[in-house]
Amino acid sequence: MSHTTRDKVKLMGRVKRIQGQVEALSRAIDKGVECMNVLQQIAACRGAVDGLMAEVLEGHIREHLIDPEREPTKAEAASLEELAQLIKRYLK
Repeated sequence: MSHTTRDKVKLMGRVKRIQGQVEALSRAIDKGVECMNVLQQIAACRGAVDGLMAEVLEGHIREHLIDPEREPTKAEAASLEELAQLIKRYLK
């Protein structure tokens, strides 16, 4: 089973929050809200999308880069953790 299928409820929760943020952004622009507030909303949307990307990428790395049928070696597990942390920092 794919990690996106297994984590579907959690991922869809994130997507729904992102949809709400984008709708709020649309309303703000439509109402002529100050640009600083619009920029803040855009940053929030970007952060939410980046968080979703990091989560799906981490699942992909853990499930597809190392054979899921066997336990990773200590070196592989350390490398996976290092890569996952690097991606999270980059996407923040």
